[in-house]
Amino acid sequence: MDEHLRWDDLKVFLHVARSNSLTAAARVLKMDPATLGRRITRLEEDMNTRLFSRSPQGYDLTDAGARLLVHVDEMEMALRLARGEVQDNQDQLTGTVRIGAPDGSANYLLPQVCAEICNENPGLEVQIVALSRVLNLSKREADMAITVSPPKAGRLTVQKITDYHLHLAATRDYLASHDPIRTTSDLKHHRMIGYISDLIFADELDYMHEVGEMVKPALASNSFSVQLNWARGGAGICIVHDFAIPTYPQLQRILTDQVSLTRSFYLVRHADDRKVERLNRFADLLIPKIRAEVRKLEANL
Repeated sequence: MDEHLRWDDLKVFLHVARSNSLTAAARVLKMDPATLGRRITRLEEDMNTRLFSRSPQGYDLTDAGARLLVHVDEMEMALRLARGEVQDNQDQLTGTVRIGAPDGSANYLLPQVCAEICNENPGLEVQIVALSRVLNLSKREADMAITVSPPKAGRLTVQKITDYHLHLAATRDYLASHDPIRTTSDLKHHRMIGYISDLIFADELDYMHEVGEMVKPALASNSFSVQLNWARGGAGICIVHDFAIPTYPQLQRILTDQVSLTRSFYLVRHADDRKVERLNRFADLLIPKIRAEVRKLEANL
């Protein structure tokens, strides 16, 4: 079989193995799922073995498929390294970098920071994946991820980016039209906004227990952006990142002397990607720019 076509088949195999789904892999590769199915069948025939166990739930690797995945991962990394060495000879960054991030940082920090990096590197394309969960870097869902807690497992490298702060906030109109709030005990008389407790994907996001045992959200979402839209619409009181408040001048922090939370952002990467100089250079730009942006926005309060 032609070598180029062989790599194309292996690339299809890689994406199906990572997503356990023809449909999901087809979206990433921008191909028809039926075409991917034929590629997988062709690869299995060529290797004279079954690589996947098909079921209504998806495509699961067989033992042979799992062994092949190890080698195809190494091939992909070799290509990434080769591409990086070629691009590293250029003064500016080029290519695509995909960053995963919780939606607070994805909405209120990364857009301006990444736009600035792209202005300095016109050949660079940045993709921001905002999800209310931790991305799987081993499955190459992203090149790097911003997290609120350092991972404890996996072949990953972690760099602390910066601390950030959060406070209770509501609109001035809400505060003027409801009972006064002098202590945290007064919060039980107000509508609270927060996370859905069983969908909190990191302990660091479980804010309410630090506010008070009797405080429970009446409006809840797994998305911080949804929570913030409720708060800025005057629906109640929310714990808000200080760096997001300057975007909405109608919001006012409250009880700052009684409730003040500090959290941290971390940059997480797959260990193998530390060999990719292009990603190292991007990370070296990203980290100080995020730190500076947080300091600037928090100073505006």
